Amino acid sequence: MKISPIAENKAAAHRGRPSSDGTAPGSDKREAAVALCIDLDGTLVKTDTLVELFLALARKRPVDLLRVPAWMAAGKARLKREIARRVELDVDLLPCNARLTQYIRQQRQAGRRVALVTAADERTARRVAERFGLFDEVLASDGRRNLRGLAKLQAMEQRYGKGGFDYAGNDRTDLRIWPRSRHALVVNPDRGVAKAARRTARVTHLFEDRPPRWKTLGRALRLHQWLKNLLLFVPLIISHRIGDPRLMTAALAGFFSFSLCASSVYMVNDLLDLEADRRHPVKRRRPFAAGDLPLAAGVVLPPLLLAAATGVALMLPSIFLGLLGIYVLAAFSYSLKLKRIPLIDVLVLSGLYTLRLFAGGVATGIPISFWLLAFSMFIFFSLAIIKRYSELAPLAQKPGVEKIAGRGYHVNDLETLRVFGTCSGYLSVLVLALYIHSEQVNTLYQRPYILWALCPLILYWVSRAWLLAGRGELNEDPLLFAFQDRHSLLVGFMALAVVMLAT
Repeated sequence: MKISPIAENKAAAHRGRPSSDGTAPGSDKREAAVALCIDLDGTLVKTDTLVELFLALARKRPVDLLRVPAWMAAGKARLKREIARRVELDVDLLPCNARLTQYIRQQRQAGRRVALVTAADERTARRVAERFGLFDEVLASDGRRNLRGLAKLQAMEQRYGKGGFDYAGNDRTDLRIWPRSRHALVVNPDRGVAKAARRTARVTHLFEDRPPRWKTLGRALRLHQWLKNLLLFVPLIISHRIGDPRLMTAALAGFFSFSLCASSVYMVNDLLDLEADRRHPVKRRRPFAAGDLPLAAGVVLPPLLLAAATGVALMLPSIFLGLLGIYVLAAFSYSLKLKRIPLIDVLVLSGLYTLRLFAGGVATGIPISFWLLAFSMFIFFSLAIIKRYSELAPLAQKPGVEKIAGRGYHVNDLETLRVFGTCSGYLSVLVLALYIHSEQVNTLYQRPYILWALCPLILYWVSRAWLLAGRGELNEDPLLFAFQDRHSLLVGFMALAVVMLAT
C-alpha cells in the first residue's frame, strides 16, 4: 500500500504547481478556497456500490430483478434510485482507501471544503458520507440525473466555478473531468488511466493500495482449492490402473473441467457473500470483500469459466457432463440458500466431495465400489462438519454472540457438531476395516493383511484433526490443511507405503 505524490521539479514550482505534499505555494486562504471533490466508487471505497446493491437485491429480493429492465429503460439514475429504495448496504463494512481517507482528513483539518461527488444514488452517497464524517456536502444522482462524466463536471463547475476544485477519481470517465479541475488526484486507476491523466491534467497525487492484479485474480479463482479435485484420480489409483495413459488423460480432463467449474462457483459465492465475508476475521481479506478486485470481474468471469469447463467435459462421456451439471446446481443452491440450513449444509458439502469420486469413475470408465462409496460418505461428512466447526468456532468466542450470522447455527451447537463429526470419522475407519476383511481385497492385493495398518493411521489423522479444531488451530478446510500439515503429509506417505507393500 502506498501513496505516490507526483514529483514536481523547481520549474513546476515556479509555475505555481503543487509540491509533493499536495499543497500549492501561496497562502492558506487561497488553498482553502479550492474545494476538494472526491468520487465514491473505486475511489473513496474500493468497490462499486451499484453492483453491490444489485447483488444485495438478487440475494434479498430476487423477485424485484424482474423489474430491472423497466427501471433501466427509464434511465440509469432511475435504476439506481429504485434499487437504493429497496435494499441498503452496510456502509460500515465497505472497504475504503485508507491513504486517501487520511489525506482527506489532513486537508479538512487545514480548512478545506470537502465534497463527495458521485454518480451513486443520493441515498447511498449520504449514508457513506455520514459514515466517514469528512464531507461538508454531497453531490449525487437524484433519480432523474445521473451524475457521471460531463454531468458531474457541469455540477462541480456550477457549484465551485471553473478550476475551483481539485478532483479525485479512478476511471476513464474521469478523464473528462481532470483537465478542467485545478489539480487531479488519481486513485487506484484502471489500466492506462494514470498515463492518460498525466498527458491532459495536473496530476499531483497517485493513491494506489491494491496488490498486483494477477496475484489477486489467482486468489479469486481459488487455485489452491483445485487440490480437492484430485479426488477424481482416486478410482484410477485404487483400481491399480494409474499407469494407463489413456485413462490418465481422461482423469486429467475431468480434473480441469471440475476445477474450472469450481472456480466459477467460488467467485459467484464470494459475490453473494460479500457482507458476511467482511464480518469474518479471515474471509474479509478475500479479493472481492477487500475491494482488491473489481466486482465486474466477478460478474464476467464465472460464465466464461463455466463455458470452458463445459468445453472440456464434452471430451468425456456424456454422463460426466450430467455430473458436472449436478455439481453446479448443488453448489449454487448451497451458495444461495442451503448453507444457511443446519446439517443440510454439511450434507451438501460432503455430497460434493463424493460427487468428485463418481466423476472420476465416469471419466475413466472405472465403476465405484460399494466400499469406496460407504467410506467416502462417512469420512467426507466428518470433514464437512469440521470445516463448519472451524469456521464458526472463532465467531462464537465473541462476547454477546448467540447466533452465527449467515449460518443456521447457534453457539451452543458447536459441541454437538463435534460429536457428529468425530463419530462419522470413526465410522469411516470401521468401513475400512470391514473392506480389508472382505473377499474383494484378495483380488487386488497379494498381502491384504498389511492393509490393517491403515486403520490406526486414519484413526490418528481424524482424531488429531478434531483435536486441532477444538484448539482453533485447524484451517477452515481440512483437505487443504492436510496438504500443508507435516503430520498429515507423513500419514499420507505412510498410508501410500502400506498400500504399495500390500500390492
